[in-house]
Amino acid sequence: MIKLIKLIILAGVVLLVLSLFSCTANERARNFGGRETVELPKNRVLVNCTWKQDDLWLLTKDTTTGKMYFNEKSSWGVMEGEINFK
Repeated sequence: MIKLIKLIILAGVVLLVLSLFSCTANERARNFGGRETVELPKNRVLVNCTWKQDDLWLLTKDTTTGKMYFNEKSSWGVMEGEINFK
């Protein structure tokens, strides 16, 4: 019986470690208090940012042209959108 309890505890710890490693930087920063650094393109300043589930959306302004951009920083980096404001 004690071996079974130890096996269950070990399986739980392994699952916890695997779930933490499978998280993306966005998910760790939002859900678990992790840290993430976002590099902005050259000549852009951050105006605002917001979360949509685990995806981070950034509103930036180009300091040379005055155009504004709303970019998605996706959890998996596969589908990242951009909306341009003129």
